[in-house]
Amino acid sequence: MRAGAISWRLAQTFWVGGLWLLYFVLLPALEHYGLAPLLLEDISASLIPLLLGFAGFCVLLQKLVLMQLRGLRSLWADFRGQLLLTVLLLVVGFFAGPWLGLAGASWQLFCYMAVAACGLVLVLQPVPGEH
Repeated sequence: MRAGAISWRLAQTFWVGGLWLLYFVLLPALEHYGLAPLLLEDISASLIPLLLGFAGFCVLLQKLVLMQLRGLRSLWADFRGQLLLTVLLLVVGFFAGPWLGLAGASWQLFCYMAVAACGLVLVLQPVPGEH
C-alpha cells in the first residue's frame, strides 16, 4: 500500500470518525449518564470547534494526497476533490459565521452536520491510488 493511500485513510478515519463519535456517541452518552446540561454545553462548545479545526487540517492533507496522486485538476474535477472543497468551505463558514452575522447555534449545527455528512459520503468513495 502506498504512503498516500495510508495517509488518506488515516486522516479520513480521524476526522470523519471523530465527528461522528463526538456528536452521536460521546455527547449522548454523557447526557445519558446525567451530566449537568450546562456542563454538557461547555464540553460541546469546546470540543466541536476543536474537532472541526482538526477536520480542516486533515482535509488539507487529503487534498495534498489527491493532488499528488491524480494531479492538480483533480482538486476540482474529481468528486472527492469537490467533497473536500465543500468541507473546507463549511469549516471556514463555521469559524467565520460570527463575523458574517451568522453566530446562531443553528448555523454552527448546520455546518457541523454538513461536514459530517460530506465525510460519510467521502468514506464511500475509493481511496486515491488504490484502483
